[in-house]
Parts: sequence; structure tokens; C-alpha cells
Amino acid sequence: MAITFTDIKPLIGATVHAARDELFTAEAAAMIRAKLEERGVLVFPGLGLDDGEQLRFTDLLGGRVKLTRDASSQETDENIYQVTLDPKINRQPEYVLGTFFYHMDGITVDMPPPLATLLSARQVAKAGGETEFASTYAAYEQLPEAEKRAIEGLRVVHSVASSLRVIADAIPEDDRERVMSIGLRNEHPLVWTRRSGRKSLVIGSSADTIVGWPVVQGRALIARLNEWAGQPAFSLRHAWQAGDFVIWDNTGALHRALPYAADSGRLMHRTSIAGVESVAA
Repeated sequence: MAITFTDIKPLIGATVHAARDELFTAEAAAMIRAKLEERGVLVFPGLGLDDGEQLRFTDLLGGRVKLTRDASSQETDENIYQVTLDPKINRQPEYVLGTFFYHMDGITVDMPPPLATLLSARQVAKAGGETEFASTYAAYEQLPEAEKRAIEGLRVVHSVASSLRVIADAIPEDDRERVMSIGLRNEHPLVWTRRSGRKSLVIGSSADTIVGWPVVQGRALIARLNEWAGQPAFSLRHAWQAGDFVIWDNTGALHRALPYAADSGRLMHRTSIAGVESVAA
């Protein structure tokens, strides 16, 4: 099989070299799943999948899951979420503003977080709109041993309200109370130990407070760990071209979009692979 991979940075990311028709086999899916677990982010430059192909590929990699209720004013499959600030396409663009800050998808929902997120670039912004990824595996693994011991056993409250707090002033006043009152919240260990024994940090903009800690001290630790995870050694930035396709391990990598204008035309189509492992203590 003529699928090859080139590492992007030492600790995160790989570019996938493959013809479109080589991807839709069980053998290819197994190779890509294994490389995704190893590298965290996979970039398929200029692949140009349509919605049907993206859904088919999502199903090959694992069962799909719908994370976001339909906010589109266009006809699309219910499992395709259109990521855009264009109110003519997305009736709830305020949620997309939250993607400017590092986060994990589905961490506040009462189910295993999505295993992976798949994103296709339909239209890119002339300025901004790049996506940054930060490995929470590498961030944990590179912590000093004393800090690993200090945070082991801590639990964090994650909430939608926390992830939206930073954009509250940008939400139209008539919608602000409705949006900010979304009550989804979940409690997770700060250090996620997988069935495999591998460990990662569970952080991002949804991480609000540390159970049993004063609010300010807890938020200060969370902020420091978010900054630590985003340092260049653990992160990468993808500058999108139309047709690019990217898959990332949603359970082991934070992601965020660099800010772009509401009228930029930027449009991404997202699908998600259902999680297979709950965040457990």
C-alpha cells in the first residue's frame, strides 16, 4: 500500500501522502488509526474530500458521533457541522468564537469524549484562520517528575460556561443570557490514565476549577498548564489551503483557530469519531 507518513515536528504531527482511492480500505484505516495515536495530528494536503467521502472515511476509522445540534441554514448531512462565523450559514456563530481558545471537543458532555475530529477546508480566510494543535500527551510526559506527583489525583470541573466566559462580551446582548446559561458541566481527573497506561492532561478553556482548591489558585494552575501545553515543542500550526483534510486525536490534543474576520468566508466541515474510553480516575 502506497500510504506514507512524514513527521512534521519531533513530538507532534505527520503529513499523510496517499491517493484518495487508497484511503477507503480497512487496511488503510488501521494504518491511519495507529499513526494518529502515535503522532496526534495527521495532515492530508489538498485531499479535497466531499461530504459523502468524509462521512465514509469517518465510518471506516470508527463510529461517527454528532456533537453539536444542527445550527446550519444550509442542507447538509446532520453529522456534518459547518464551522463558520457566517450567520447566513451558521445560525449560532457565537459558539464558533469559542474555538479561538485551546479546547477539547465534547469534554463537558456525559459520554466518552470523541476519539478524533476530522476537518475539511471548504473555504479559507485570507488572514488568520490557521489551526493550532497542542499535544496533551507530550505536555504531561515532559513535566518535571515533582510536578507530575503534585497534580496526580487532582480533579477539575469542566463547563461550557467556562469556555464561553472569555467571549461573553462579544455575544449579542439579547442572546448573552441564553448562551451563558448553558449548564453542561463535568468533573474529570486532571491526569487521564488510559487503559494502555499512557497519560495525558485534561485541560483547555472548559477547565474551570480544581476540586477542593480555592478558585483563584486552581485557575492559576490550569492557566499555567494550558500555557505549558501550547509551547512550540508540543504544538504545531496548520495554515489551511482549500481542500486540506486534517484528523487529530481529540483526547490527546487541544486545538484552537487563530482569529479571523466574520466576513472572511472561512468554512470548515467537521465530523467526529465516537469515543471508546471514558475519562476515568
